Parts: sequence; C-alpha cells; structure tokens
Amino acid sequence: MTADRPNSASGRSGDSRTARPLRIVVVDDEPDTVITLLALLREVGHHAEGFGSGKAALAAIAKLDPDVVVSDIAMPAPNGWDVGKEVRRVRGDNPPPLMIAISGQYTKGSDRILAQMAGFNYYLAKPCDPQVLIALIEKARQK
Repeated sequence: MTADRPNSASGRSGDSRTARPLRIVVVDDEPDTVITLLALLREVGHHAEGFGSGKAALAAIAKLDPDVVVSDIAMPAPNGWDVGKEVRRVRGDNPPPLMIAISGQYTKGSDRILAQMAGFNYYLAKPCDPQVLIALIEKARQK
C-alpha cells in the first residue's frame, strides 16, 4: 500500500508519452494542489481533470470513467475516504480505477489502513514526489 521509489535511473517505470494517455481525475480542496497535479499529469501526456470537492469529483467520475483517481483525504464531506468507498460501491462488479490517496494531514499508519479499507491502492504523504506519483499512475496500464 505504501509507495516505493521506482527502480529505474530516470525515476519512471515507462514513458507515458509513447503510450495511450490515461484518464485521470484529481480531487483536492486546495486549488494550488489541483493545478500543480494537473500540470504534472498533462505534461507527461495524460488526460487529467481536476475537482475541488469530493461531491464534484464523484459526479464527474461516473461520466469520465477514469483509469486513475488521485484524491486528497482531508476534505470537507465527502472526504477522501468517502470518495474511495463511493467509487468502489458505484463500480460494482466493474473493475475500479487505480486509486491513489494523498494527504498532508493524515499520515499515520492507521490512516493508511483506513485508506486501504476505503479502496485506495496507494497512499502518499504530501508533498509527494512527482516521480513516485507518475510511477504509481503507470501501474494502471498493468490492470
């Protein structure tokens, strides 16, 4: 559940610019975080959409059918844990997107366990290493 650094010298597990762009939803109540993550993800060739609340993100996820969801945990209701649970519930038997939680507030081991129970595949503490985030996102191609 924790993220380790990629083994490659470049810090990437593959070059996403030569592969099909992934559809990624970013949700965080901090606009600067959303803007930064969108710029990073688009720079490496992905289609990324950002949302400032869990409610807005959940409405969009149903329409966008993302490959990856990157969600903050500490947000007003619905918080990131709620977003993770709802995405898993709505998807039912369909394969869910790769789910990555990020948080600057909830960084204890118990918080990571709660994120896993909510359906997140990975958990990163803010500020997260961009190369680690990109490497985790590339794992969505292996699903």
